[in-house]
This record gives sequence, C-alpha cells and structure tokens, in this order.
Amino acid sequence: MTFLRALALAAIGPVIMTGCGSHAVIPARPTAKIAPPAQTVAVPVPPPAPKHVDPPEALAETIRSAVRNFDGKAGVAVTSVDDGWEVDANGDTRMPQQSVSKTWVAMTVLAQRDQGRLSLDDPLTITTADLTLFHQPIAALVAQNGGSYTSTVGAILKRALTMSDNTCNDKLLWLVGGPPAVREFIKSRDLGNIRFGPGERLLQSGTAGLDWKQSYSLGRNFYQARAALPTDVRRKAFNAYIADPPDGAAPAAVAKALARLKKGELLSAGSTAWLINTMQSSHTGKNRLRGAVPSDWVFGHKTGTGQDFEGRTAGYNDIGILTAPDGKSYTVAVMIGDTARTIPQRWELMHTVVNAIVAADRNG
Repeated sequence: MTFLRALALAAIGPVIMTGCGSHAVIPARPTAKIAPPAQTVAVPVPPPAPKHVDPPEALAETIRSAVRNFDGKAGVAVTSVDDGWEVDANGDTRMPQQSVSKTWVAMTVLAQRDQGRLSLDDPLTITTADLTLFHQPIAALVAQNGGSYTSTVGAILKRALTMSDNTCNDKLLWLVGGPPAVREFIKSRDLGNIRFGPGERLLQSGTAGLDWKQSYSLGRNFYQARAALPTDVRRKAFNAYIADPPDGAAPAAVAKALARLKKGELLSAGSTAWLINTMQSSHTGKNRLRGAVPSDWVFGHKTGTGQDFEGRTAGYNDIGILTAPDGKSYTVAVMIGDTARTIPQRWELMHTVVNAIVAADRNG
C-alpha cells in the first residue's frame, strides 16, 4: 500500500464506522419551540362619567339674594333630581324643623313596613292618654267615641302627613320605637345634618319653658300654663331652642334626602310611591311653596310651624318635591328659623324660590 492510499483510508474510516451497524446513533436536529397563541382577554369598558351639569346661575343668585335680604334666620336649598346640581343659601345651618320632622317618622314607619314588621292595614287605637297639643284634629274623634278611636296605621299616617296632626304623629313615633328608632333610620340612610327631637310633648313644652304634664293636652291648659310663666323664663327657653334646636336640620340635607326619596334610594318602590302620593295630597300650607306652583306642575310637601313669642316665630317651613310637565323633578327646602316678618312676607320668600325654579326649568 502506497503512502498516499493509506492516508486516504485513514481519513474515511471513521465516517464508515459511525454510519453503519445497529447501534449507530445519529444526533437529532434540535427543533424550535412554538409559543402557544396569545389569549385575548376582554377588558370591560368603564361606564361614562356622569355628565356634570352646573346649577343655573340665575337661580343661584336669586336664592342667595332672597335669603340675604330676608330679615331673620333663614336657609334655602334646591336640588335637581335629574341633573344632580345643588343650590343653597345658608343651607348648612340647622333650622328648627317643627312638623317637617313628621317626614322622618313617616319614612321610619314605611321602612318597618318594608321589613315586614308592620302593615299599613294594622289597627291602631288612639285614646285620651295619647293626646298631645296644638294641632290635633283627631282629638275630636277621640272625644266623640268615648275617649278611644280605632283606625289603621295607614290612615293615621295620612292624617299625620296631610293634616299635620301632632297626636297621630306621636302615636306612630312610639309605635316604631320612639325617637331612637327615627334617629337610627336617619343614621342608617346617611341623611346627614338632620336631628330628630324628643317628640311633640317634650319639644313644645321645653320651647315654652314648661315641664310636660298630660293635662296640658286638654282644652287650653297648655296655653294658660305658658301664659302664667315669667317673661324672662319664656324668653330664655325660646332663645335656647332657636340657638340649638333639638329637632334642627340643615336645608341642604333635607333637600338631598327628598331627592334620594324621589330616586327610590330610601324605601321600597311601593313605599316610595305611597309617601310621595300622600305628600301630594297635603292640605296644609296652601299659600307657602304651593302658592307659587304652576297648575301644570305636580307638588308634594310637608310644612312646619313653631311657637310665637314677642313677635317672633321659631320655625316657619315648607319642604317638597316639584315635578315639571316634562317630568324633571326638583326638591326644595325653605326653612325660616327665627323671624319677626309677617306671614305674607314669609310667603314671598317661598314664592320667590319656586318662581326661580320654574324659570330655570323653562330656560334649561
């Protein structure tokens, strides 16, 4: 074998050896890894932010001017139920509610109805021992029926709201658990700067400077006992009530609460409708807010009137829900905490507010 041939055989030998035989292994070519297809995740589209609507400037200025020029302690608040804007003047100052507070008693009754704790058809008996003072038309029915008159929770509640009957209201107040139950309702619904007092007897006797006696509920006994007090005693009690009313509420909080009622946020649909319809049939305060409401608008409300002393009145109010012909609604609270102005001048303040709301709606 020549040297060159031997060299060639040596070069190809390893190739032949690795390419034959049953145990020969041929290295596999590495394969590229294929990534799984990406998954598409649906991202929810956030709801559009509610459109901000500025309150009508003419309405705001009218309300500010009316309160500024009113001789006395007064506050006004208006809320648009549909657009959400709010306008107020002195709206965060607590004013005496007086019978405006019957609204919260009614809501507490209806909330317990929604919970199944009572029915508007339940019988309810009012006796001479339940009588309070001031406006209580049901006292005549109690007397005519031998000192005891039986009706239903719903009928008594309608009397409390539409006639502002103090005895009917107090009977319902104690039916639902007294002032603590109403305060708990206000707190649970986060109604804000709204107080609830001790009930009609204690509120009115305390404002006058008297300690309550049940005999004050009969005839003119309360008036006679109040008139017999020294003037300085009455003045001190009257001024203390106005300065820090135990039943005080801020007009802005009241207007917001009514707006939430209208939107169905406080009670069931059935109880909401019942309360609003009942407020629309109210017989009180025809010359207050209602005196300026156009005939083609719908209005439901609750009035409140406090005691007079030395030409001043501690609480002269009207709150309600105004609904325009196009269905837009507005809530309003006009609360006069202390004034010596005449009743027609108080009506004028209320009419100015209603007229401004109507004008704003028509210009909107």
